[in-house]
Amino acid sequence: MNVTSLFSFTSPAVKRLLGWKQGDEEEKWAEKAVDALVKKLKKKKGAMEELERALSCPGQPSNCVTIPRSLDGRLQVSHRKGLPHVIYCRVWRWPDLQSHHELKALECCEYPFGSKQKDVCINPYHYKRVDSPVLPPVLVPRNSEFNAKHTMLPRFRNPLQQNEPHMPQNATFPESFAQANTVPFLHSPGNSYPNSPGSGSTITFPHSPSSSDPGSPFQMPETPPPAYMPPEEQMTQDCPQPMDTNLLAPPLPLENNNRAVSSPDVQPVAYEEPKYWCSIVYYELNNRVGEAFQASSTSVLVDGFTDPSNNRNRFCLGLLSNVNRNSTIENTRRHIGKGVHLYYVGGEVYAECLSDSSIFVQSRNCNYQHGFHPTTVCKIPSRCSLKIFNNQEFAELLAQSVNHGFEAVYELTKMCTIRMSFVKGWGAEYHRQDVTSTPCWIEIHLHGPLQWLDKVLTQMGSPHNPISSVS
Repeated sequence: MNVTSLFSFTSPAVKRLLGWKQGDEEEKWAEKAVDALVKKLKKKKGAMEELERALSCPGQPSNCVTIPRSLDGRLQVSHRKGLPHVIYCRVWRWPDLQSHHELKALECCEYPFGSKQKDVCINPYHYKRVDSPVLPPVLVPRNSEFNAKHTMLPRFRNPLQQNEPHMPQNATFPESFAQANTVPFLHSPGNSYPNSPGSGSTITFPHSPSSSDPGSPFQMPETPPPAYMPPEEQMTQDCPQPMDTNLLAPPLPLENNNRAVSSPDVQPVAYEEPKYWCSIVYYELNNRVGEAFQASSTSVLVDGFTDPSNNRNRFCLGLLSNVNRNSTIENTRRHIGKGVHLYYVGGEVYAECLSDSSIFVQSRNCNYQHGFHPTTVCKIPSRCSLKIFNNQEFAELLAQSVNHGFEAVYELTKMCTIRMSFVKGWGAEYHRQDVTSTPCWIEIHLHGPLQWLDKVLTQMGSPHNPISSVS
């Protein structure tokens, strides 16, 4: 018997609760987490019994089991910090749980984490796992009969060229987002983008505590990003006004829409979740560096460190070499640090800045949601989080665009690529006008939406606006 085992002691209460633990990983950490919980619950009469009742009878109604909320909402166990309801849902229900975004409180819960009360319910059976929404198939006409007068091509070639500035506008979270949410975004061919942040504004997001240990699965950033709002809350609270769909396409005659839905001459094209939800490519200025990172895990860290283990959860930019690297690039790479945490849950993609320096994101889907100009670059300060893609919004745009022709659908490919720069910004407020002028940046390709577009475009055939070899 060694010294450690001689002095280690697990209380009977902790042993009982560990009997319901799910999974085999992180045994010692789970034991410490449960031990910390037992010490808190023993101060409340009946709390231990209620937790054991909930764990032993998962199908039966149970009461809230609460602990006091800490100042930053998180609970420290050993050297790790996390949100308490996520920690104990991992211990007793879902060992693969990565983020609070994957959890939703049941209606019976009186003290859900999101309610910001002084106590937080950690009963794992008062939360459910959020499933990715089922996206309806896109109905694509079998015969590409398209009314040329409804083509979107002139709109893409002329008015948008006039409205898009020479360089992207900038926004900072939360200031610019608050401004954009106060006025509905309406667009007509004669006006510009009224809610777009101008050259004097920046978009910034409220702070949220982030991870201290990017390599730990229990240390994924847990604080809800300010842009996130559960679907049921969207019905009762003020929320951002979406961009007017007239921006995407002119209205079709009603009979055309009805014919497209009811006609047997349509082919439903369904969304399929790919093996790798995205690929990430790293660039320095306009030079691609290294191979693309294929993301199979729904939680990915892109950082500036040098882990050589090919961890499927980490893309370590510090490992990559480039003989053309200058001093500005070298200095920027040293400031990437913990980088960015990307996670894909419930059909939504989030980016949280873990670096001490800001990151800068250009996402057309995010800009559409907030009513900004499509090319706006959003600044995400350290410890802030932003939803950068929404599958359901994309599905609605795709279903709508199919009725407006090949060019309208093809234009959506731009929405499936997200550019993100570390430390250095670009756009109207910066001396760098283009992302290829920034020292260190990544390009994220979303495989699911791109593959869906590919199948729809293949079904549609070719554009109705011919191009010649001498044009």
